[in-house]
Amino acid sequence: MCPKTRPRWRGLRIAVWSLVTILAAAAGLVGVVLWQNTYDMDEQRVSIRHGGHTLNGVLATPKDGRERHGLIVYVHGDGPVDATHDDGYKPMWEANAKAGYASLSWDKPGVAGAPGNWLDQSMDDRADEAAAAIAWARARPDVDGDRIGLWGASQAGWVLPKIAAKTPVSFVIAVSPAINWLQQGRYNLRAELRADGASAARTQAEIAKSDTTRRLLERRATFEQYVRAMGGDTDGMTADRWNFISKNHTADAAQDLNALRGTPVLLILAGHDINVDTADTERGYRKALDAGGALTVKHYPDATHSLLEQSIEQSDLKTILTALFAPRSLFADGFLDDQRRFVENHGQGGDTTP
Repeated sequence: MCPKTRPRWRGLRIAVWSLVTILAAAAGLVGVVLWQNTYDMDEQRVSIRHGGHTLNGVLATPKDGRERHGLIVYVHGDGPVDATHDDGYKPMWEANAKAGYASLSWDKPGVAGAPGNWLDQSMDDRADEAAAAIAWARARPDVDGDRIGLWGASQAGWVLPKIAAKTPVSFVIAVSPAINWLQQGRYNLRAELRADGASAARTQAEIAKSDTTRRLLERRATFEQYVRAMGGDTDGMTADRWNFISKNHTADAAQDLNALRGTPVLLILAGHDINVDTADTERGYRKALDAGGALTVKHYPDATHSLLEQSIEQSDLKTILTALFAPRSLFADGFLDDQRRFVENHGQGGDTTP
């Protein structure tokens, strides 16, 4: 071999081994992602008939060999949410499975190809939908109909007690709920303005705009009237969204919470919640439910409204990396374990024989 070719071959070998090392590292990272995003439960797509439509759902069941399980029905918060909440529910479903419970959730109408439009729904419509899903579940041989609980976040706080008024439930887990729709909206507006460091003039202008919107809602104004009142600046408001808010802006859980008296309720509140006035929520829940002694309140000081760690939610990069490599660590410390223990403590009974 000509001496001049040796460095060329040596360089080629170095390049090949460098590529092999990079590919091996990449394969290792892919393996970690796949492992971390694999959950100890079985999942199946299900179809639930309601109101002439089909709810496209996911049923996640424990891998424990039991013929029947309790069930936790998931009620979404605001927005176009699919059955798994972009896989965000799966760490919770796994915790439920460890407690011997299945989990049921479905795509909101109009989301992920589901028929309908979730913005056409009132809170009562959403409760009817959930009650139909519970009836469907109770008819299944693999579900213990005497052990069905509810889990709901944020906007679901106005839906959960309505469901309990329609059908018996064993327990309720309420995550970051509010009491009064309009009070919650004003609290959120002020909190966001403070977080943005808004000037007094801007704060005053935004509150005046909010007051105008409230007056329009009280008058049952059309979307076109809203657009004219805003001088054409709708700030992202659509006709469908205006219709949704018009239907639901009077929502208030204060009286509806009476339907949960005597039912074990886990109220979960975050320390950095700019969407919901957690102090007001806790007062409302204690006023309605403390007398029965079935209310448990858990505070997570470092969590945001979505119960993610604040340090994670504040960084898009941290959120993405954590979701890929450690999705169970997205949530506030202790959140998953606390929910699992609550379910274990308040969901006894049923078939325990593998």
